[in-house]
Amino acid sequence: MARVATDKPAKRGRKSGFRSGCPIACALDLVGDKWSLIVVRDMMLGKRKYREFLESPEGIPTNILANRLKSLEGQGIVRRRRYQAHPVRHEYALTRKGAELLPVLQQFVIWARKNVPGRWGDPPKGFFEATPDDLLKPKPKTPGGKN
Repeated sequence: MARVATDKPAKRGRKSGFRSGCPIACALDLVGDKWSLIVVRDMMLGKRKYREFLESPEGIPTNILANRLKSLEGQGIVRRRRYQAHPVRHEYALTRKGAELLPVLQQFVIWARKNVPGRWGDPPKGFFEATPDDLLKPKPKTPGGKN
């Protein structure tokens, strides 16, 4: 019997790092843990430095933050840049791939506002109007050269 071609992708196994070929499962394999989208959210809101992520109300433990930043960088969602040599310190920014998670987070907020009672508050002004391209624009320097 001849094999019939289908438009179904080949099944992915554990060797590829994905549970299956399902796009939702694959996305969750990348950012579906408890902390990754919180870190991405914080970057979308302007956080860049390690200590800034630690100030978020969710209270991410330092070892988990370090792990998530490394994982997100390895997946091409975040890029790291050294801004200080002694001691070595890095800042983080979203890549195009990371910025393209914005519509996902916007939809999460819409869903949570409708279905999760006691939400913590409204998103920042302009959140729903923002686009991934907005997140990739260089931020203006503040007086004194600090950002």
